[in-house]
Amino acid sequence: MQTDALTLKQLRALVAVSECAGVTAAADKLRLTAPAVSMQLKSLETLLGVELFDRPAWAPNAFGRELIAAARRVDWELQGACARIAALQSGKAGRVVFGVTSTGKYFTPGLMARVNSAMPELDLSLVVGNREAIMAGLAEGRIDFAICGRPPRVPIVDAAVLGDHPHVWITPPSHPLARLKTIVPAQLMDEVFLIREPGSGTRMLMERLLARAGDTLPARTIEFDSNETIKQAVIAGLGIAFLSAHTITAELDARRLTVLPVAGTPVVRQWFLIRPVDRPPSGALARVIEFVVGLNGAFLPAYPRE
Repeated sequence: MQTDALTLKQLRALVAVSECAGVTAAADKLRLTAPAVSMQLKSLETLLGVELFDRPAWAPNAFGRELIAAARRVDWELQGACARIAALQSGKAGRVVFGVTSTGKYFTPGLMARVNSAMPELDLSLVVGNREAIMAGLAEGRIDFAICGRPPRVPIVDAAVLGDHPHVWITPPSHPLARLKTIVPAQLMDEVFLIREPGSGTRMLMERLLARAGDTLPARTIEFDSNETIKQAVIAGLGIAFLSAHTITAELDARRLTVLPVAGTPVVRQWFLIRPVDRPPSGALARVIEFVVGLNGAFLPAYPRE
């Protein structure tokens, strides 16, 4: 049987003739001429090598009933596919992958919960990584949009400001520096600095801050690859650190850390939502971006904290 030559027009003619019990009525239903419907039906029977109806009653025989059932399944699948395509186009269905640098992982789950509550029909996922990994994911199309502290030069992105991103110096409350009312950066230089790895946005911001004050990194530094490890090391008394205030809210509330009153701090930067300009957003992505930007930073932890 030459099934590769079957067409939707033939199948629709078959179903219409069965439902209308005749060619003339089927032609009226399909808004075609009776000869056109007869031709579709004849070509279908020729392709299959069987007759599909008991004539002249136009009752489908066993062959016809089998193909009619298949034709209805095909039509149902096509209608479903078209509905799903329309939902994807409108943003009422689809998958959206968030990317966030490690500093943002403290508030992004709450943001995702807001998005999920507003758009439960969407499939959401979150990728957390260092800045280099997140930017690579954006460039390669594995991440739809990212939240970060500084837009990259590559890939070229659209960037929308989400809200303030303060950075502060921290110690345990028992540290001698914590008893001072004001501190200048030079007073920090005798301390051990607990710092992020090269390329970290937090580290680059700290180095620029010290450079403006006429200082460089002190002789004693210990490098870590995560904010969590740095926080635990500060709490243990290993040294002091410069971190995003959004990473330490729980520790401040528990009075395990305190913010030092260093002149020129907090250093306030911005959180940005970015996406590559070379890929038009899907309907779902456009909806999510509009929603997140429209929150005006309401999902960000407040600072200073009481």
